[in-house]
Amino acid sequence: MPPDKSISHRAAMMGAIAAGTTVIDRYLQAADTLATLEALRALGVEVQGPEGEGRVVIRGRPLSEGGLAEPEGVVDAGNSGTTLRLLMGLAAAHPIFWVATGDASLRRRPMGRVIEPLTRMGASIWARQGQRAPLAMRGGALHAIAWKGPVASAQVKSAVLLAGVQARGITRVEEPAPSRDHTERMLPLFGVHLLSGPGWVQLEGPQTLQGCHLTVPGDPSSAAFLWVAAAMHPGSRVRTCGVSLNPTRIEVLQVLSEMGADVRMEPATPPSAPEPWGDVTVMGPERLRPFRIAGRRVPLLIDELPVLAVAALRAQGTSLIQDAAELRVKESDRIEGLARGLAALGARVEALPDGWRIEGPQRFPGGVADSCGDHRLAMSLAVAALAGDGPSVVKGSRCARISFPGFARTLDVLARAGGGRVEEAA
Repeated sequence: MPPDKSISHRAAMMGAIAAGTTVIDRYLQAADTLATLEALRALGVEVQGPEGEGRVVIRGRPLSEGGLAEPEGVVDAGNSGTTLRLLMGLAAAHPIFWVATGDASLRRRPMGRVIEPLTRMGASIWARQGQRAPLAMRGGALHAIAWKGPVASAQVKSAVLLAGVQARGITRVEEPAPSRDHTERMLPLFGVHLLSGPGWVQLEGPQTLQGCHLTVPGDPSSAAFLWVAAAMHPGSRVRTCGVSLNPTRIEVLQVLSEMGADVRMEPATPPSAPEPWGDVTVMGPERLRPFRIAGRRVPLLIDELPVLAVAALRAQGTSLIQDAAELRVKESDRIEGLARGLAALGARVEALPDGWRIEGPQRFPGGVADSCGDHRLAMSLAVAALAGDGPSVVKGSRCARISFPGFARTLDVLARAGGGRVEEAA
């Protein structure tokens, strides 16, 4: 599996403000994570790599040694909301002025949920109407805050913690439901002391991070497309190796197990891993059961919900996904985009304001679907197309490279084992 995108982003950013040298092995070499490295270079951080299997060496610029440098031009986050939102928290304590933007998709995504807490901490931020990028920021001395997020968001939590570790006082973040905890797990590897419990995390600043050596595990959000493909085809078996087994990232395996798939996990965490990882095998049953996903489970599944909706096409009954309106402000409106794409393949999916209703099992002929330039929609539609009765085309599918380089090649290997074929067209 490709290295984890969320962990790669955070490792590079923490290394950028750590004293000394940070070595990251198996850094994800995809568009989003490479955008993070370029943004850090623009802020004066010395970054070597990625080289070979993805080794990146970073020499940090902590505040105690002068901090980040004011960039000469506009910082471009590309398509990566994680890059922009976490970078705002990272740079908020540094006395520099900088301007950031991204591609058309990123410029449509809301930044207010990060702007508000960082402004309360003392940063000055200007954004265009609707609190969207391009935006400008002037950092400086920050004071700690207690922040209660209205929604569970790992990106907002991480931005506040990255600012808080450089601020004076106790910064506390509370969430209405659990979200990904990569930042809380990784900060102690850089020597940061923090406290955490169900739905909250706090730390006292300022603390200086210390460079370290870590290895990035495989990305379960990328593996999810292969896991679902296996679950949808009776008798199929897919084994993915070296994948993160972080409990906040593998709820998708719990859902597949509840649907009737045979799911097996074999822990095998190496010493340099920032969190647990191991091998995962998923085997497709004769029949899949329907599911209902809502409430507190949604933040733990936000990236996997589109492909789980695809899995529901093979379930025996009605599946329902609700409370996921956040999907409408991702790289695209994933709720409408998936419903339209599946309809183009001949499947029937009802788009709801906050999710989907899917009746199964369905057979569908295949067709020509549009990815909307969204990497997770492209891969979800490809998994759906693999289960169709005829040939299909997913337009714009090369955007899968944003998070899963080699996705088409990997899916083709699996498809050929079952008599199918996947090609990435020019």
